Amino acid sequence: MAPERRSFAPHLTRRRLLAAGAATAGAVLAGSAGTSAAAAGMTRPAVIHLPNGFRPEGITIGGGPYAYLGSLGDGSIYRADLRTGEGSVISTGPGTPSVGLELDHRGRLFVAGRGEGARVVDARTGKILASYRLTTATPTFANDVFLTSRTAWFTDSFQPALYALPLGRHGQLPDAGDVETITLSGDWSQVPGEVVNGNGIAGTPDGSALLVVQSGVGGLHRVNPRTGVTRLVDLGDAAPLTNGDGLLLIGRTLYVVQNRQNAIDVFKLAADGGSGVFQRRITDPLFDVPTTVAAYRGRLYLPNARFTTTPTPETTYDVISVPA
Repeated sequence: MAPERRSFAPHLTRRRLLAAGAATAGAVLAGSAGTSAAAAGMTRPAVIHLPNGFRPEGITIGGGPYAYLGSLGDGSIYRADLRTGEGSVISTGPGTPSVGLELDHRGRLFVAGRGEGARVVDARTGKILASYRLTTATPTFANDVFLTSRTAWFTDSFQPALYALPLGRHGQLPDAGDVETITLSGDWSQVPGEVVNGNGIAGTPDGSALLVVQSGVGGLHRVNPRTGVTRLVDLGDAAPLTNGDGLLLIGRTLYVVQNRQNAIDVFKLAADGGSGVFQRRITDPLFDVPTTVAAYRGRLYLPNARFTTTPTPETTYDVISVPA
């Protein structure tokens, strides 16, 4: 999540953009032509409409054709069918934001709750299974989450720290007092105040470390999960990842959403995540400050947070799909 920015493509109305996108459904790769839906043989909808006023930020997709999104407004969780575009709210929010979220194979959603810590929601029933206060430090902004087999990791945009929820045998959730704080050091230099620092989080291809993007300064850090020592990932001559937001790792390919740029930068990483090579940039005329990204069957799905548009109960929101 990041501050607001100037509107993208101000000469086109949102209705005209969505109509054009539904017809073409093509992501434009830098330096290449877009691919139409007909040419790609794509049958799943390229635009998934969310309830008016929903204010999405995080997205996660499990093994089935369903995307889960959290609301920055009241924290509700929405499930969308990727085959039809239809969906519904499965968990009414507590009245506080839901930011990043991730689904585990047990059907549990781990949700970052900005200043309210984190919670775990049953994706089938919508029931809140547990809530956690991640820190007593202020200000705090639990922004994104990444799951391993043993730990749920949360970033804090306002503190130089990661928070770890250790998972027990068979994924047992920890007690409220079991939250661990890992202070970031090494190459990490925290920008003070309520500035977005730590944001998207993922693992390295070999699973030995974590990757965290520092939005305000555009750096990608490799983090030792035991010590919190970070090293900047060597991305060669690639431009800084300013306003970097959600991260998605598939194999050794890392997708970095840059919300202000309405773009995804794609890198091929070394196995240990210490370096990477820029591959390409993905853009689309329908992007309207996308924040996070998830994948399903060769396509990427990004919620438009629309931070440049004043939110009202009638403001429209959607998820945009592009080829991976």
